[in-house]
Amino acid sequence: MFVSGSRSGISLALLTAVVLISGCGSKVQNRAPVEDRGSVAGRPAPVAIDATLPAVKQLPGAENAGKPGYYTVKPGDMLIRIAVDHGQSPKDIARWSNVDNPNRIEIGQVLRVAPPVPATSTAGVVTRPVTASTVTPVTAGALPPAGGPDKPAATAGAAASAPVAASSSPATDDEIRWIWPTQGVVLAGFDEAKNKGLDIGGSAGDPVLAAADGRVVYVGAGLRGYGNLIILKHNNMYLTAYAHNQTLLIKEDQSVRQGQKIAEMGSSDADRVKLHFEVRRQGKPVDPAKYLPAR
Repeated sequence: MFVSGSRSGISLALLTAVVLISGCGSKVQNRAPVEDRGSVAGRPAPVAIDATLPAVKQLPGAENAGKPGYYTVKPGDMLIRIAVDHGQSPKDIARWSNVDNPNRIEIGQVLRVAPPVPATSTAGVVTRPVTASTVTPVTAGALPPAGGPDKPAATAGAAASAPVAASSSPATDDEIRWIWPTQGVVLAGFDEAKNKGLDIGGSAGDPVLAAADGRVVYVGAGLRGYGNLIILKHNNMYLTAYAHNQTLLIKEDQSVRQGQKIAEMGSSDADRVKLHFEVRRQGKPVDPAKYLPAR
């Protein structure tokens, strides 16, 4: 009986092992085959590339990275900050860069931060003065004097200088006559590292005035640390910013005149009622006290 019982136990054990092996084998058969590509002559096995993987996304404007007039978005960037730092309107940058939603820009995306050059632009064409060697000589009396009988004829050099003067850039960008945006006491002066403008005290509701003629390029509270903010663009050189307002009285793309009331002083995103006023020259903050008239 003992031997018979032992044989039965062995048979049951063998049957169990066969079932387990069969079960394991069925699981292996359901797996995808793995090809063993061992190293050849000491070289590592080649890595197969799955052609079904999606291609790496190329961000808009990537072909312009590093070129003058373009900016690559970095972590923490906002379109309004990029625009202010480059002296441009956020809407202009969005339009130049084909950005559909200005509130969504991606790290690594390349934005145009300088106006595109029109196809018909004459940029790069150099106008040179006409020299004596290029003027066809005319014998005396062949033509009447250019100024009439009572006026001397203009010389070749004077005639040639007129087109040069007309083609030169007008020197008006630095000729703005600024006014103070409010009449309060200056609480904090300009410091390039700590305070990029002037902090001017006052009472809630005091008028905030446009320091010069310009166009409104931003109205809102999207720039951290500035509260309710207005940015005016005065020309291709200058922007001014008016921060911490209580009430904003103008809209984007609106034209304003110097001295026009554009806001009311407040304390939005500030420790007290004040106006933070900035002047930016080509996007770089400069000391407003050097531009404003002496009091």
